[in-house]
Amino acid sequence: MQTSISKLDAITQQILIREPVVGDGGRMWQIAKDSQVLDANSSYAYLLWCRDFADTSMVAEIDGEVAGFVIGYTRPQAPQTLFVWQVAVDHAHRGRGLGVAMLDALLEYGAEQDISLLETTISPDNPASIAMFSALARRRGAQMTRSELFAAGQFPDGHEPEDLYRIAPVTPQEEWR
Repeated sequence: MQTSISKLDAITQQILIREPVVGDGGRMWQIAKDSQVLDANSSYAYLLWCRDFADTSMVAEIDGEVAGFVIGYTRPQAPQTLFVWQVAVDHAHRGRGLGVAMLDALLEYGAEQDISLLETTISPDNPASIAMFSALARRRGAQMTRSELFAAGQFPDGHEPEDLYRIAPVTPQEEWR
């Protein structure tokens, strides 16, 4: 699936939102590492993600270069639930709506696959992600709830707690406009 987002920057840049391919994994790893917010997984993990979970992930490509990504998966115990693992946009391209555009494209695909619920975790010290997912829920006319998922004490490395955010219902775009 590919979606062209032209209204984000009408000047000269071509923006394409599409499923990732293995060749995108290295750039995705670099964006995650450079974010200074995300837990960067190994480069190997991003390559595997592009191979095994491309259908539940998206990249934003600007002028032929990956500028951001969303990676997710459907939960094995809850196949109508799409769990979004990470959303990242390269520093040079932030503030242009790429994160929400990628999430919208992913949710459009998910709605076609009978996905009815989006889950993600966000640490309390990440207000930008909370705002992005709140805006996504509002724009889609969905409810967003928060509950504790992993307390700080459950992490062996001093990681911040992770709260579970659930957005439902996930519906195709024509139903929420």
